[in-house]
Amino acid sequence: MSQRKVLVYYAWSRPGENGAPLHVIEDRFPALFESRRMGFPRFHEYADPDRFDQSIAGFLDHIMKRNFTAFIELAAELTGQAVRTIERVADDGTLTPLDAGTLEGVDTLIAISFDSLRTAQKADSGEIEAVRAFLAHADHLAFVCPHHDIGDVDSIGESDPLQRQTVEFEHHGDKTIPPRQRFGGFARSLLAGLGVPVENRFGLRPRAEPDGSPSPVEIDQGLDRLGILKHVDTFNLHPHLPQLERLGDAVDKLDVLARQRIDLGAPPHPFTLERSTFDALLQSRPDAFNGTLLVSDTTLWSSTAGGVDSLRQLWTNVVQRPLRS
Repeated sequence: MSQRKVLVYYAWSRPGENGAPLHVIEDRFPALFESRRMGFPRFHEYADPDRFDQSIAGFLDHIMKRNFTAFIELAAELTGQAVRTIERVADDGTLTPLDAGTLEGVDTLIAISFDSLRTAQKADSGEIEAVRAFLAHADHLAFVCPHHDIGDVDSIGESDPLQRQTVEFEHHGDKTIPPRQRFGGFARSLLAGLGVPVENRFGLRPRAEPDGSPSPVEIDQGLDRLGILKHVDTFNLHPHLPQLERLGDAVDKLDVLARQRIDLGAPPHPFTLERSTFDALLQSRPDAFNGTLLVSDTTLWSSTAGGVDSLRQLWTNVVQRPLRS
């Protein structure tokens, strides 16, 4: 049995997310009642308002966090100890930073950066140095995981914002997603502070096989020094996944460990004019840190978008990886 000590860190602010005005559809999670309406009859089990908070907080608790339950339960089974889970800002406003105290005793960090950019979650200097110190240990592994950035028209200087957002919306095809939904500010700030800036661009629709299963990922096996992707064939079919774009020094410090194929049968996206795959998993080069830093989408740890058997193999590889001194 593995003796790994795993921390899952949800980098969101509960008050920040739950306080988003419902009359503004952009840049927020849906409320639980909205998810029930959009997905009916899915989620009907949460219809009783006396038992289930129908706000955005209810969505975070009953839908979002439940997506990660399969990984947390498997990791606990394989390690023989409970996985620690922490939310960055609790309902009462208490901040638990990703600092040295939070990381004490941990050798495997999964930072779920499912925070809306609107809430301005950013790693401060103490957190950046704590993660840098964490990665100074050869045996330590950190996954920093943003999600998509859909409908960003400001940074590209789009002259017709509505037309561009419509193109992106039609490409991913998920009618439950607003025209602009931007996540991952904490991940971006942490990676930039570590000297490996990465931006989570777009929301790209992954390719499926004729039977509806995820298409195989393209893996650079020669780079997989920890065996993280041993016997892993696919990721998942979450309909809007980001291109993990390396910027600045990240180009020389991070390798692309895996690429995922794009569904070219979906309505065209500007990104697909030049690429048929997107960079889905990045890994630090051996000389970047003594430990290992990986960057992936948050849904690599979710069990709700297909490819579960292959994902369970990845999760097993992570928590059962050999010790390194």
